[in-house]
Amino acid sequence: MSSRNPKKKRPNGNRSGRPSTQKIVAHASQGQATVRTARFRDWISAARPATLGLGIAPVLLGWSAAILQFLLDDINPWDALPLTVVSLCFVVALTLQIGVNFANDYSDGIRGTDTHRVGPARLTASGAAPAKQVRAVAFVFFGVAAVAGVGITALTQLWWLPAVGAGAIAAAWFYTGGRKPYGYAGLGELMVFIFFGLVATTGTAFLLVRAVWIDSILAGVAMGLFSMAVLHINNVRDRATDIAAGKRTLATRIPLWLGRAFYTFLLLAPFGLLVYFSLILISAFWGFFALFIAAPALLITWTAQHPREYVLVLKLTVWTSVTYAVLLGYAFAF
Repeated sequence: MSSRNPKKKRPNGNRSGRPSTQKIVAHASQGQATVRTARFRDWISAARPATLGLGIAPVLLGWSAAILQFLLDDINPWDALPLTVVSLCFVVALTLQIGVNFANDYSDGIRGTDTHRVGPARLTASGAAPAKQVRAVAFVFFGVAAVAGVGITALTQLWWLPAVGAGAIAAAWFYTGGRKPYGYAGLGELMVFIFFGLVATTGTAFLLVRAVWIDSILAGVAMGLFSMAVLHINNVRDRATDIAAGKRTLATRIPLWLGRAFYTFLLLAPFGLLVYFSLILISAFWGFFALFIAAPALLITWTAQHPREYVLVLKLTVWTSVTYAVLLGYAFAF
């Protein structure tokens, strides 16, 4: 028998207390014979196309609110609106949305949060792509958003805009990134309300009209509520695995029934705001047709027995948001 003492095992992680990327990937791949290297379609899937409507809808509605304001002032909006600024607003919103999706893939992957998640596999957690590569892609999209934001600043001469853009990129990264991500503290819904609601919608309208008014604010609130609903139902789906991983989202801090009730409120509250819009624009009533998409999402939410059922709820929620924005936007613009 050897007289040497066995070597002590080192803790699974680095000095910061976070698990190392290599160990997380190894754990995620445990029990798999091989891990297929990510292909182009896997990178497309990692961008989460089903969520990109959350970037399009707010800017579309903000643009439409600006058109309405010009029409009320007897100004031809197609002559007055800077379409280059509108286009750049879409670029900023979409690239931020894609960037935060890759950032979440990276940050949740290296922490092990996505190891047993429900839904499409993530690049980092599955080991299909190196974590540093996923992080680099996230920052490429953040960089594109920053460049587009600089373009907006140059065109509008609003030199304080880069500070807003920097705040948006920081919010996108620190949702799950950094030592103390706010998404792990239950603050994710609040931040998406601000940046994918008020900033994206009311901010777009402001850039075009140089004013903030009640219609643009309420439109921003509606889009913010939809964005909160998407994030919240995503977290309801991942509730069990997030609890196991120590990710303390709002959905993990409240009972499941209350999480479902909160989602119901978030999804239906924008239609309460639609009552106001219908009083000033009769054609805004068409926005209520988005309820035909929201209804099955609510039914599944209250009857779901397995987390996978919430994947469809998430998609239906995004489509409800887009349909609402298109129909209300049409009422604004025409």
